[in-house]
Amino acid sequence: MSSHREAPEISKDPVADNTDVYAFVSPDKPDTVTLISNFVPLQDPPGGPNFYEFGDDVLYSIYVDNDGDGVPEISFVFRFETTLRDPNTFLYNTGPITSLDSPNWNKRQFYSVTRVDADDTTAFGTARNGHRIRARVLGEGLACPPCNIGPRSTPNYAALGQAAVHPLPGGVQVFAGQRNEGFYVDLGAIFDLGDLRPFQNLHLIPTPAAPGVDATKNLNIHTIAMQIPISQLTANGSRPKSASDGSAVIGVWSAASRRKVRVIDRGEDEDAKAGPWIQVSRLGNPLFNEVIVPLGQKDRWNALYPADDKQFAQFVQHPELARLLPVLYPGVFPHLAALSAPRADLVAILLTGLPSGIVPGFQNFTGPVLADQLRLNTAIPPTTSNPNRFGILGGDLAGFPNGRRVFDDVVSIELRAIAGVTFALVDRSFTPDAAAGELTEGLIPAPGRYQATFPYLAPALDGFDNPPS
Repeated sequence: MSSHREAPEISKDPVADNTDVYAFVSPDKPDTVTLISNFVPLQDPPGGPNFYEFGDDVLYSIYVDNDGDGVPEISFVFRFETTLRDPNTFLYNTGPITSLDSPNWNKRQFYSVTRVDADDTTAFGTARNGHRIRARVLGEGLACPPCNIGPRSTPNYAALGQAAVHPLPGGVQVFAGQRNEGFYVDLGAIFDLGDLRPFQNLHLIPTPAAPGVDATKNLNIHTIAMQIPISQLTANGSRPKSASDGSAVIGVWSAASRRKVRVIDRGEDEDAKAGPWIQVSRLGNPLFNEVIVPLGQKDRWNALYPADDKQFAQFVQHPELARLLPVLYPGVFPHLAALSAPRADLVAILLTGLPSGIVPGFQNFTGPVLADQLRLNTAIPPTTSNPNRFGILGGDLAGFPNGRRVFDDVVSIELRAIAGVTFALVDRSFTPDAAAGELTEGLIPAPGRYQATFPYLAPALDGFDNPPS
């Protein structure tokens, strides 16, 4: 999956597992950017009696790098707190939940969001290199919606979700809570020796071709989403109008951190007795840690900032999957099998952004620092009529790898790129294999998976009508 259970240690810690990151110019508010980070993967809707939630002991961060150095200039930091109305009942709710302050809702979760203008989001207010870190609380005591239990417990769930969209100072909106999983993938096939059902008749171990199976369409996720004016994210505080303007490009990723040591002494402030925050999960581009980074280095990658990603460049230049495709599909990828040059195209897509001249009218280049980030050109307007889920490969400059929209088919896009379609952009002498441009899992998003307005992922599915698949 995009980054669900992608590393050995984080697979044991779902509330800190960063699964997908999205960054796009908001289609209904094009003077803003929407940033989304998802956590707590693979949620079956009937998850009671202890329904899914964020971790009170986890620090969640969304990062923005607006000068291309691989470290954040802006961070949005989220802390959560769970409260009980009645600790003497086992019930999540004691009747229908019809509002965010319903007395029937027993186990509620609230959060704060803080903007930090510095490269260290965990050292609030402390001096760094002679400068004081600027941290500003944008909101606190903000309510999450409940999980979607069923028609008796959450009878108008869409309204509960909408009520949990909170306005913040400066025209910012924020949401944190359960939503329908937006990432679609044939999980059962892709990890079965790289099987793609529409082409499995060509596989080394062949079976008849078949449609793809959307493994996540009946699952939920926990979402943190923000909608922020573009001028609050760019280095010079402007809203760039030209796609060629270097200041139009921002880098985005997200992370979760835990305390290294946590000792609580009654009567003392908890934070005063706690150790430093240690990053345990991060994500920028989809599938980077999942597919590019080797198994023995995944946990270490999760602990690093993107500025340290130069050490992983070899795995981008020579991805293992590019070697496996000609083996798994004999005779289908002869040109890919013969390709031994370092993959400059993948380095550009994943680590530096695309410079001007590669794709007409487009660039999202952030400079020579190799760093895994979603790179979004904020001057590219959103595609509001017939957007193409294949993004730039489908001729839609508003889609992945120009940031990432919730409906972009990132699995097919990255499969085609790794198979060699994009190498022809940097080496005109290379001819991609005919099959490379056709690779797909054979999926389209399930109906009702998204909505047209913030936070764009549809309301979570309920457990009564959506039993485990």
